[in-house]
Amino acid sequence: MSFWSRHKIFETNSIILIIGVLIVISIGGLVEIVPLFYLKSTIEKVEGVRPYTPLELAGRNIYVREGCYNCHSQMIRPLRDEVERYGHYSLAAESMYDRPFQWGSKRTGPDLARVGNKYSDDWHRDHLKDPRAVVPGSIMPGYPWLETTELDTSTIAQDLQVQATLGVPYNEEMVKHAESDIRIQAAADDPNALDLAKRYPNAQSRSFDGNPQKVTEADALIAYLQMLGTQVDFKLYDNKANVR
Repeated sequence: MSFWSRHKIFETNSIILIIGVLIVISIGGLVEIVPLFYLKSTIEKVEGVRPYTPLELAGRNIYVREGCYNCHSQMIRPLRDEVERYGHYSLAAESMYDRPFQWGSKRTGPDLARVGNKYSDDWHRDHLKDPRAVVPGSIMPGYPWLETTELDTSTIAQDLQVQATLGVPYNEEMVKHAESDIRIQAAADDPNALDLAKRYPNAQSRSFDGNPQKVTEADALIAYLQMLGTQVDFKLYDNKANVR
């Protein structure tokens, strides 16, 4: 029996064709999935990547709550036009503590993976209050209430515990100091800032909303935005590439 005669069996019998397709897909799926069970992690650890501070995590929750991910992605693809516009392409490790991750492909607004320290806190405050005040052609809605709404910190410790259950390396000390760490980070010159830095290296501490009298939702969201893309020193990667 020739090859074409044998192949005719699949072409003339839909049941056999379906069974054959399922077998091929099953084999291909097993080949891709089974090796993952023998790996401790599929993400290469990168120096500098740390869990979010309680203030940054609260800001991320606000970012998700307000639907910012609907218009802004946080994933720079390794394409020339994207790298030239937004910066170094995204590394998987940068999102290893995101539950859920904020990748996406829809960009009504620019990608925010490298927005940290790109603009001043004043710029972010004005942008959140009235986007067209700093970007005349913006179609982004304003979020003026963030600057006047005091941040609810009553559940932040439980939030850290949930994240720890999901695999984020928050320890008991971090959970214990969660509420106080929010106040420390949102203050300009808090004497406990060094303790915060030990728990969360390179965490930026200051009054992000310009009002040191209270911690607002604007404090949290701006702290989160100012952290994005700042944890990894990409000059090291560029230097290694040049050496090679």
